[in-house]
Amino acid sequence: MLRPKLAPIIDALPSTVPFVGPEAQERARGDVFRARIGANESSFGPAPSVIARMAEAAPEMWKYCDPDNYDLKAALAAHLGISLSNVVVGEGIDGLLGLIVRMYAGPNTPVVTSRGAYPTFNFHVAGVGARLVPVPFRDDREDREGLLEAVKRENAPLVYLSNPDNPMGTWWEAADIQRFADSLPETTMLILDEAYGELAPESARLPLQVTRPNLVVMRTFSKAYGLAGIRCGYAIGEETVIAAFERIRNHYGVSKMAQIAGEAALADQDYLRSVVDRVMAGRARITAIAEANGLTALPSATNFVTIDCCGGADFAGAVMQTLLSRGVFIRKPMVPVLDRCIRISIGLDRELDIFAEELPAALKAARGG
Repeated sequence: MLRPKLAPIIDALPSTVPFVGPEAQERARGDVFRARIGANESSFGPAPSVIARMAEAAPEMWKYCDPDNYDLKAALAAHLGISLSNVVVGEGIDGLLGLIVRMYAGPNTPVVTSRGAYPTFNFHVAGVGARLVPVPFRDDREDREGLLEAVKRENAPLVYLSNPDNPMGTWWEAADIQRFADSLPETTMLILDEAYGELAPESARLPLQVTRPNLVVMRTFSKAYGLAGIRCGYAIGEETVIAAFERIRNHYGVSKMAQIAGEAALADQDYLRSVVDRVMAGRARITAIAEANGLTALPSATNFVTIDCCGGADFAGAVMQTLLSRGVFIRKPMVPVLDRCIRISIGLDRELDIFAEELPAALKAARGG
């Protein structure tokens, strides 16, 4: 049968997606997870003030959203101390990554990232036919020197770095990130993904530099603000760069509810601080659980903790699969060296209770006991 032909780039892509969501896994297993601690969501949810504002706004959802995202942009600009022309709003960092890849890459363009870093970025790079240049992690952190070497060797116009990083939860100090940015060629755009920035030490947060034409900082309401289901993030950069986002973004892509929820979340910084405190307590709890079972928890500046299972990739995979079978949704890094670990999101106390209860049995099963 004849059919319309896909564009060559799309036709050549594998039929894969970056993530298999917990919902798909629940459908496959025929049951819901008892503890959902694998997607780095905030089990604490959004602030009560945000929930109230969303409920108040619900009857207005017959209206289209403001395609300018004006109120949210104005709130962000005031909060950050920048101009409206230095910020753009998008459908989470995922959507913004897709835009910036389209802005700076095309067929066969070299694009540098870390092997094992956030896979959605790689997904977008493949989607424009660009050539991914992966650099291995070093000592469980993204390798700044290795990334810089790859950028210069490949003459790459785009490099991706997250701080703190996913999937390991490690981080660089702001001074280290500044040195990396200063060492890049002026023609290379640095995408600095700060999805977990609100949860990191103050010393890890790079001061905003909105006059710098080769730096874009991306942040989200999905993590510390507890609005992952809303899909709302933003990028900060020099005004000419931000204007390029405006040329190609989906102007009705951020829903009216997402804009309202983001603005309300930004206004409730007291709640944000309470979530940061709870996340810090959760990191300590997961670290203690790991140590009690003879495992090693990596220091984390995120809302998850990566645990070295001290037994290699197959062993860590078996631990994860046993936990999944027991109703505990977790994930793990999949690339060599990092794949010796499992990754546990900070959950509610009852979820961490379940994890603490099930981990010993999962370790025993993985050891063949």
